[in-house]
Amino acid sequence: MLRYVYASDLNDFPKLARTMFRDRADQFKTRLGWDVNVDENGYERDEYDDLNPLYVIWEEPDGSHGGSMRFLPTTGRTMVNEHFGDLISGAITSPAIWECTRFCLTRGAGGHVAAALMLGGGEIMQNFGVEHFVGVFDARMVRIYRMIGSSPEVLGSAGSGRDQISVGLWHFDPDAAEKVAERAGVPLERSRQWFDRAFGSETAIKFARSA
Repeated sequence: MLRYVYASDLNDFPKLARTMFRDRADQFKTRLGWDVNVDENGYERDEYDDLNPLYVIWEEPDGSHGGSMRFLPTTGRTMVNEHFGDLISGAITSPAIWECTRFCLTRGAGGHVAAALMLGGGEIMQNFGVEHFVGVFDARMVRIYRMIGSSPEVLGSAGSGRDQISVGLWHFDPDAAEKVAERAGVPLERSRQWFDRAFGSETAIKFARSA
């Protein structure tokens, strides 16, 4: 199932949090060889985890992490503006644009997990008044995005081949949402139930109106 959890509430889901940060270390440090910090607990965390981001997490039946994404509004500090500004023409700052980072899948995760995370991103867009997500991705993600039917508009790139890094912009497409839901094996009605379980429909409506 999908969980929507702010960093300040991760203590309520200790197993989910523990396995998420360890899976991030496994993916970004061990498998991809990124220059990221891993602490004494085996967790991959960075300064943006300290800004109370919203995590969308696929929770496995045993309560462990299957995949996740991290979201921050671009009205505050973001990775794309602070570290990848050379790939875009000016800072991206708007209440209608949120940054999505740390797209992580546990080893052996099926394609349905990646699709479910994208489905969760779509719920945020529809219910929080977000028009676009911006994020940095590498060449390996192009195939994954295409597979699940959620490819971004590329704003800028650096490097080539497997080493290419790009900044992309995603928007919500109702037709694409149907395809992503089918790929995830999650009916849209159930996806909405998971979102409402986290926030409640009235909370989402108030947030959207104030954005």
